[in-house]
Parts: sequence; structure tokens; C-alpha cells
Amino acid sequence: MAIYRFIEPRLGRVRLHQWRMSALRVLLLLAVIVMLTTVGLALLDNSDGVLHQRFLNGFWNAVNLVTTLGDFTPFDPRQKAFMMVAMLCVMITGAYAITQMTGILSSPEVAAYRENHRMERTLKTLTGHVVVLGYVGLGKLLAAQLRESGHRVIVIDRDDANAALASDMGFMVVNGDAGVDDGVLRSARIDSASALFVTTADEHRNLTMTLMAHTLNPNLRIVVTGADERWGQILRRAGASEIVIADRLLADAMLGRLAADSKPD
Repeated sequence: MAIYRFIEPRLGRVRLHQWRMSALRVLLLLAVIVMLTTVGLALLDNSDGVLHQRFLNGFWNAVNLVTTLGDFTPFDPRQKAFMMVAMLCVMITGAYAITQMTGILSSPEVAAYRENHRMERTLKTLTGHVVVLGYVGLGKLLAAQLRESGHRVIVIDRDDANAALASDMGFMVVNGDAGVDDGVLRSARIDSASALFVTTADEHRNLTMTLMAHTLNPNLRIVVTGADERWGQILRRAGASEIVIADRLLADAMLGRLAADSKPD
């Protein structure tokens, strides 16, 4: 699945601009060659045809030269010499095009830039999806289980390796730091999402991202992990719907296991 990189691949944009400029230069060179070839062949034409007919024949031959169709009208020796010069110019232009343009469109930077644009079109249509913030440990399990239960999931992670891993697993990914810029959450269409799961281990980042998400979508259901009850109260005031205290869950699970083991057979 594609990755939307919040920090746009600027090098890809530059490379794509370079390709466009090179393509424009090649087209301009070919246009100049066609024009000069048309005029030269028309002036070298000794037939009895009217002027516009000689220019039409010259243009026909010039277009055939550039397009390499090879369907030329008969030439006299002077026209042949002129055409050899024109052919050399076309060959030089072709070599320039190959050296300047080949490989630019397939470069990783341009591929990432184009991937961003494809993802933008996909993200604009999203609604009712679930956002998982953080693709490590708990985030991985949550994303997988949410997808298995039929939800459409977007993963947000600031780490390139984690984002790539989530993409390899088939998730839509927004690669950026949601704790620094709310534009990352906007890119994940948090305004039209149904729920957000915040799974990072940094309480301060969790608080910041909860507050940002609640501000962007007051009706959003936000589930976030908290270290203790004090943090739970703070996160609730920031807009969290549900607080999961990891230590409490572990303690309950351990006590439940002990109670199960203590039951008589």
C-alpha cells in the first residue's frame, strides 16, 4: 500500500520539474529543426511549383525527418546535403534527450512524489475510517485486529521504518509527526474518521495528539493509553473518550490467572 509522506519529497518535485524543463527544451529544439528544415528545403526547391506548395513539401519532409517515418519526396544533391545536416541535428537532439531525461521519472525521489499525489486523491474520499497512531507493539496488534473486524484503517507513524512496515502489511500510511504538526492528523482525514487509537509510550505526546485530534473533530472517539489515573484524568479533560491504564490491565490479567489456577478441579 502507498505511503503519504507529510513532509513532501521536495527532491522528487525538483527532479520532476527538471524533467519537464528538459522535455520542453527537446520539443523546442525539434520545433526549430522542423521550421529551419522546412524553410531550407523550400528555398532549395527548384521545381516549378508555387511557393506555398514548396513550403508544404518542405514541411512534409521536415516532419518525416523528425518522426523518422522516412517517406521523403525526391531530393536533388543540394537538398540531400542539407538533409544530412538536418539529420545530424535530429540525432544530436535525440542524444541530448536520452542523457537528460532517461531515468528521472523512475528515480526514487520522483516515485515518492508521485505516490504522494496518488495517496492525496485516495485520502480525500475517506470517511468513517479508524486511525491508529503508532505502529509499534500495541499499535501493530490494534491495526491488525481492527482490519480483521472490517474497519478501514490508516496508520500514522513518524518513523520511516515503521511506516514502511505498515505499508508492507497493506495499511494506508501517513508518515509524519502528529505530535508536532496537526497537519499530519488532517492528512489522515481525522475530521471524517470514526475513531482514533493513540498507542505511543510518551504520555506528553499522547496528551498533545489527543488535544489536537479533539480540536479537529470534537465528535471523534479517542482511545488512548495512560500511565496511571492521574494521566487518565488529564487525558479525559483533553478530549479522550476512553483511557486504557496498561498497569491496571496487566494486574487484572495476573489476578485473573491466579484465580483461575486456584479453582479446584
